[in-house]
Amino acid sequence: MSQDQPRQCGVTAPISIAQATEDELKLTEDLVKTLHDYGLFESKTEADKRVIVLRQLNELVKEFVYKVSLLKGLPEAVARNSGGKIFTFGSYRLGVHGTGADIDTLCVFPKHVERDHFFTIMYEMLKERSEVTGLTAVADAYVPVIKMHFSGIPIDFVCARLNVDQVSDKLELVDNNILKGLDERCVRSLNGSRVTDEILRLVPNIPVFRTALRTIKLWAKRRAIYANVMGFLGGVAWAMLVARICQLYPNGCAATVVCRFFRIMYKWDWPEPVLLKHMEEGPLQVRVWNPKLYPADKIHRMPIITPAYPSMCATHNVTVSTKAIMLKEFKRGMEIVENIVVRSGRWEDLFEPTNFFHTYKHYLQVIASSYSPASQLQWSGLVESRLRQFVLKLELVEMLGLVHPYNKGINKVHYCLSEKERRDATHGLYPEDRTITMKEEEDKKMVQPVYTTTFYIGLSVEPKTDGSTGPRRLDLVWPTQEFLKLVKSWDKYDELKMNISVKNIKR
Repeated sequence: MSQDQPRQCGVTAPISIAQATEDELKLTEDLVKTLHDYGLFESKTEADKRVIVLRQLNELVKEFVYKVSLLKGLPEAVARNSGGKIFTFGSYRLGVHGTGADIDTLCVFPKHVERDHFFTIMYEMLKERSEVTGLTAVADAYVPVIKMHFSGIPIDFVCARLNVDQVSDKLELVDNNILKGLDERCVRSLNGSRVTDEILRLVPNIPVFRTALRTIKLWAKRRAIYANVMGFLGGVAWAMLVARICQLYPNGCAATVVCRFFRIMYKWDWPEPVLLKHMEEGPLQVRVWNPKLYPADKIHRMPIITPAYPSMCATHNVTVSTKAIMLKEFKRGMEIVENIVVRSGRWEDLFEPTNFFHTYKHYLQVIASSYSPASQLQWSGLVESRLRQFVLKLELVEMLGLVHPYNKGINKVHYCLSEKERRDATHGLYPEDRTITMKEEEDKKMVQPVYTTTFYIGLSVEPKTDGSTGPRRLDLVWPTQEFLKLVKSWDKYDELKMNISVKNIKR
């Protein structure tokens, strides 16, 4: 098949199969240089180090399976042949990771090895390795995970128990039948790798896709709309959007894909779903995204559907406000790239940081605090995961036109000299000369540290209507009380060690 007549990669025919023009190729060259200027590409040394770390991790998995097999009473030869294998997914597998980025890694093992073994025996094996630091296990997470640094490389390590007697080095995860007999957590763990591989299979030109995706990820992060947990889009959703534009312009270069991305996404007929391929049936009795069958699927505002079975909506968290914010950013991006195309703008213009903290007159400040790093990690993560519910309740408040969550919390540690200072710190009142960023905390030796994570929500108040008189009152009491009740109902909440406060602040 010639390059001019590429295979159809998506659910529709391409919009254009035109080859990139000289101007478009020059724009791509400028774009790549700009991405390098932003430090998006790792050095060869770091890239080689990642390969070595993954090789060591793969060998460790085989040793782990061997050890468990012997504990289960399997003969030596059978235990040695039980195998075990790792797969990567996420930004590393997509080839768009940068310096210092973590590697999402999946460990698969045969059916006689259990998940509990991963969080006990594998955990202890990792603990014994001198290369491993910052080892933590979250066995009860939605997707159970071990987090660590291996030779300085951050690793998110998940696992799946397959319904097979042995896991060979040739094993691939593309066959849907591999999901038979697995529990939901194993299916979810496998889903990350299966979705990533399917995205790469469905794009017509992987190098073009990677450059375009690096561009969109940088833009989304600079504009503070990269955060699934806050109601924006996460890495997989952005990857699927870029992949869809690549399908529509299969012979286009990266600059072409980026320019078309903003126009198409701004004008997309939401909630029409974005699909990379037609959804397929599979061997499991599981729910697949279907707004005709499931009322909950029907209310998704910007559905972007994962291409691997079982298909799911990767963007169910999007709210009325976050959708409006992203559409506004798509429009801004469209206008900027139009200027870039006619040489009246630069790629740097696209990546100007958000002015979130200067946009609104009213903000809510949500402060999660505790008295130890370990406690704060859990507590702030819980509060962050519930903020979207707060946004949904705030969207129901009369006079609020838009509720804009900032895409990440701001971590600090405060060294206090009295109990009063500690109480004040939990409510956002602290002496600036004893406030430092988390990574500097090791250099300070004070006795009363308070760890805080502060989240911000911008509030756009609707203007007065013609003829209205008298003062107006913005009543945030009900949604605030409901949010506080929600986070304090967490089964690990400790009122003696954890605090939460919500403040209305004006700029």
